[in-house]
Parts: sequence; C-alpha cells; structure tokens
Amino acid sequence: MKNNSFLKIFVAISYFLMILVNALANILPINNNNTGEISNAYPNLFAPATLTFSIWGLIYFLLAIYTIYQFGIFQKNQAKINENLFKKIGVFFSITSIANILWIFSWHYRLIGLSLILMIVILFYLIKIADLLKKQKFSIRETFIIKAPFSIYFGWITVATIANATTFLVSFNWNGFGLSNQTWMLIILLIGATIGIIRTITDKNVFYGSVLIWAYFGILIKHTSIDGFNSQYPMIINLLNLCLFLFFITNGFILIKKIK
Repeated sequence: MKNNSFLKIFVAISYFLMILVNALANILPINNNNTGEISNAYPNLFAPATLTFSIWGLIYFLLAIYTIYQFGIFQKNQAKINENLFKKIGVFFSITSIANILWIFSWHYRLIGLSLILMIVILFYLIKIADLLKKQKFSIRETFIIKAPFSIYFGWITVATIANATTFLVSFNWNGFGLSNQTWMLIILLIGATIGIIRTITDKNVFYGSVLIWAYFGILIKHTSIDGFNSQYPMIINLLNLCLFLFFITNGFILIKKIK
C-alpha cells in the first residue's frame, strides 16, 4: 500500500512538472522560441491550424482530474480493481510525463530526431494504457474520469507522432524519393486515417475517434483558409473530407452499438 501511495505521489509530481515545463516553454520561452515558432520553422502540408493545438488545454485538464481522482478524491466506493489499475497506469503515465518534459527541451533546442524518439516513447506507453483500459468495464463516471483523459491524449499523440515524423523529414530536406509533397501528404493522411479507424474500432473508443476528427478538421482549416494554403491542394482537401466522413461513420457506428 505504501508503494502504491508513493507511486501516486510520483504521478502527481511528474504531471505537475510536465505542466510547468510546458508553460515555461512559451512564457520564457525556452531557447528564445515558443513551441509554435519551432513548428513554423519546418513548414509542411500536415500541419493543422493553430486553433487545433488548443486541445492540449483539454488534455491537461482531464489528466489533472485523473491525477486527483487516483488519490481517492471524488471516489464514492473505491474498488480493488481501481487500485490495481491505478498502479499499472501510474507507471506508464509517469513515463509519458517525463518523456513529454524531455520532448519540450529537445524540440526547443531543435533536436528534431531526439524529439521524434521521445514522441514515440509517449505513444508507446499510451498504447499500453489504452490496452489496459479496453479490458476494463467502467461506470459512466469512471469512463469520463479514467478512460476519457488517456483516450484523448492517445488520439492526439497518434496524430502528433505523424506530425513529428513529418517535421523530422523536412528538417533534413528529404526529397521524398522524387514524389511531390502533395503525393506524400495524401499517403500520410491515408496511413493516419487507417491506423486511427482500426484503433477506434478495436478499442470501441469514441473519445479516441473524436480526436481524429478534431485533428483532420484542423488540417482542413489550414488548407482552406486564406492564412493557410488557400485551397492550393484540392486533392488533399477532398481526401480530408473523405477521411472526416469515415471518422464520423466509424464513431457513429460505435455509439449506436453501445446504445443498443
């Protein structure tokens, strides 16, 4: 029990440090550049509209609720299964928080290759958490406090990993094997959508699927807005609309099955 208490405290500390470093990254800012400025330094067709990144606020808020909840606050009758689950999640969540902190420093100091490795670490452990969660049966209350935070985080990091990989390729002027940027963008969008839909269906997770809608809608806004690509790539816009349609169908199908 003492070990579990220590782990919960460590989860809270690592979470707090993650929030602090992410805030200071833009307040100071670290290495005289905010996070968005680094992204803009490596322009690519996968980057979404700036508004899209506001999802981080929701992610950090929900993770804060979970971090508090694990201590027994807001819990009515704490089940033993929750204690076992908190222990397993705690280890993985702490690793993602530490990797997130290291990612900020690597990103701000333009160590793009290292940032990609750290992003993959975060993704890997969020997959581990998702695999744990899909085996559990939650009440509605637990679904929003335990499952939703990590599902939304997982969904966003799925997209962020693809974006980070794209930035990495741009950082050393990869020629794309002679294919155009638009062709590679179409391939990347299809790969991302396929992975996302398969994972949404496998986990029966509309929270995860909803993040894909948000991310692809953000990319669509960037491609259609005057301040963005101003509809220069109609094939990309058409594919984004198709992907969004498929995401909505997938989420709708899962919701209908859950209601039944």
